[in-house]
Amino acid sequence: MKKDNKAGPGLESDLAAERIVPILEEKVTVGKRRRVTGSVRITKKVHEREEWIDEPLVKEEVIVDRVPINKFVDGAVSPREEDGVTIIPVLEEVVVVEKKLLLKEELHIRKKKETFRDPRKVLVRSEEAQIERSGPKD
Repeated sequence: MKKDNKAGPGLESDLAAERIVPILEEKVTVGKRRRVTGSVRITKKVHEREEWIDEPLVKEEVIVDRVPINKFVDGAVSPREEDGVTIIPVLEEVVVVEKKLLLKEELHIRKKKETFRDPRKVLVRSEEAQIERSGPKD
């Protein structure tokens, strides 16, 4: 069978020159994934030891002395301090032909300080961390 070439001679050579060549393009896709490459293990040890402490301690004591006065005064007497002693007056009203204030007594309050030592053993703790790393298995 013979082909009928209606386009005429030379048309077939023109078609061969106009062939379409597809152009390809490659694309790169980047992704991430997790992978175990090793591990870390931390252990903690608690160490205990006894230590002596010996610090000065202060003990304060209050001493109250009752000092009888029994003397009449003209008015109320205020508390006062003399040589580190706090003095608080105690008043009493007494009936006389006239009313007067009688200073019945004074309370002399002194502070006594005593410094002493009381050594004791106390328990002291400390911690130690140990870190172990293991790499990937090849």
